[in-house]
Amino acid sequence: MRREKPELLIPASSLEVLKTAVIFGADAVYIGGEAFGLRAKAKNFTSEEMAEGIAFAHAHGVKVYVTANILAHNDDLSGAAEYFEELKNMKPDQPDALIISDPGMFSIAKSVWPEVEIHISTQANNTNYQTYLFWWKLGAKRVVSARELSLAEIAEIRAHIPEEMEIESFIHGAMCISYSGRCLLSNYFTGRDANQGACTHPCRWKYAVVEEKRPGEYLPVYENERGTYIFNSKDLCMIEYVPEIVAAGIDSLKIEGRMKTALYVATVARTYRKAIDAYFESEETYRANMDWYKAEISKCTYRQFTTGFYFGKPDENTQIYDSNTYVNEYIYLGIVEETAEKQVAGEPKQLVRIEQRNKFCVGDKIEIMKPDGNNVEVEVLSMYNGDLEPVESCPHSKQVIWLELSEAPVQYDLLRVKA
Repeated sequence: MRREKPELLIPASSLEVLKTAVIFGADAVYIGGEAFGLRAKAKNFTSEEMAEGIAFAHAHGVKVYVTANILAHNDDLSGAAEYFEELKNMKPDQPDALIISDPGMFSIAKSVWPEVEIHISTQANNTNYQTYLFWWKLGAKRVVSARELSLAEIAEIRAHIPEEMEIESFIHGAMCISYSGRCLLSNYFTGRDANQGACTHPCRWKYAVVEEKRPGEYLPVYENERGTYIFNSKDLCMIEYVPEIVAAGIDSLKIEGRMKTALYVATVARTYRKAIDAYFESEETYRANMDWYKAEISKCTYRQFTTGFYFGKPDENTQIYDSNTYVNEYIYLGIVEETAEKQVAGEPKQLVRIEQRNKFCVGDKIEIMKPDGNNVEVEVLSMYNGDLEPVESCPHSKQVIWLELSEAPVQYDLLRVKA
């Protein structure tokens, strides 16, 4: 049985989220540039932000992979070579790998940057070991398994491919209803192509049936008395199955969520980091901490949990019947960007600066979330705007504020509050 510690691969939608992922336990981060990625609605990275993010990650021993995993049309090809050339020449550091699904994009990347490490996206529908071997012979280092595979199937793939070839698999996050995420619904309903990065998530909408002779009469779709489950999957969560994941021979454990907040990323990265490290210390340690893992993983937005296809084909129990909304136990307030002593009305105060994400007030009890796993409840003693003028609350999104807390956090700690 392979016992090497697998990589923890975390998504990042922005430079702030990348830094959060790095600080809270990622071994590698995957990001999108302003072109050729499958999350057009994500903030994504400018070239300058990408260069800064890669440098920050590398300074902390963390790798960065850049997505270029659209299913390309003819019009997409003309700019691909220039984009890969830009990534190749990025200073001070290059990305560590490209994530690609389209053979044409693969060919262009290899011609522009022959030595680049390429990972084959789940969009390529990688469901068997011959597909893995096909990509390996073309020069791919890693292939991302299709979401439809069981752990037994992944273990069989592992047994048939070279030891040096890497398997990456999703272990947490949203489950696309279409085959490995290749969705046509978004394009059909809204004209926004999911395979070009513009998905509108129609699988999260509510649906009804209209009989052709009764127009305007909307009939709910029932699977049983509780309603439909056709388009409403629970989120994948494998926090309880790290031993099984390792035994299957998966090299990189991937978290879905390149459009998620820093709170989501910090919560999921920290929880899986603790779980993986504990298991490689001893399985007893891992099992003993299970209640903590399960409690913590629920402190970001989610849609109830399932193990997906990993232990067999999903059934009605993997779907949500009565709601299509997310569970939201905590609210994200901001990341500590700076700590400093400031003179306020002639008196020195130890303050922290954040860019606020949600409103809170003086006197509120909030929580400092630390990368080491500790959560510290503190009181907001005072609050000041960017000019160090006292305020009672911060109602404006992305408002820069200074806080005096009952216990001082450090840079990159995350602030949150119970919903």
